[in-house]
Parts: sequence; C-alpha cells; structure tokens
Amino acid sequence: MDLSANAQKIFDLVKELSAVELAWLVKSLEEEFGVTAAAVAVAWGSAGAWAEDDWEKDAFNVELTELWQSKIAVIKVVKEILGVWLKEAKEKVETVPVIIKENVKTEDAEGMKAKLEEAWAKVTLK
Repeated sequence: MDLSANAQKIFDLVKELSAVELAWLVKSLEEEFGVTAAAVAVAWGSAGAWAEDDWEKDAFNVELTELWQSKIAVIKVVKEILGVWLKEAKEKVETVPVIIKENVKTEDAEGMKAKLEEAWAKVTLK
C-alpha cells in the first residue's frame, strides 16, 4: 500500500504504540469522527487486508530494548516483575537488549510493558 509522506509518518508512530495506547487512540478516533473500527475491519477483512495470524498470538516475550533515563527506576520495576533480588534485576537491566520474561500472557505482557515504559524504558513484545 502506498502512503503519502504524512500518512507514513503517522503509521510509523502508531507502530510504536503499546496495545493499550493503540486501543485508546482507536477509541478517540471513533468518537472524533463518528465511526467504528469494527466496521472498517469488516470492510478491510473482506478485501483481504487483515491476516488472521495477526490476531492469534496470545503470549509474548517481554524484551527490554533501550533505557531512556535512569536505570534505577527500571531496575526497581524489573525486580518487582521478576520477583528477584536487586542484584539480579540490575544484572538483567545492564545487558540491554534483554528478554525480561518469556511466554507471558498478552494482558500480563502489556502490564509489564506499561510499567517499564513509565520507568522510561523502551520495551518490545515479541
């Protein structure tokens, strides 16, 4: 699909959103423009634009990919998430990029991602 330069910029920004952020964005767009994403999804689905595989993943690896500010806050969150000693959490954080936890249910992974992002870390769900 060919996008205009502005649309491509927006698309690139949206790709970086967490599932929670994306859900809020969709809800806001629906309210602003008086449309529903479900109707658009049905229309696109009939055109073959949506792949079923995109919606089947129910577990993720939580990867800490980058630190934006203080390591201390991120270390505290990793300690809480993993239930480990401070030293173990520090060792994990110091080896960025690193998988924090593997095979995590979607809801839990999103929660971990949100906590880590609040501590100024970049997180990827794989």
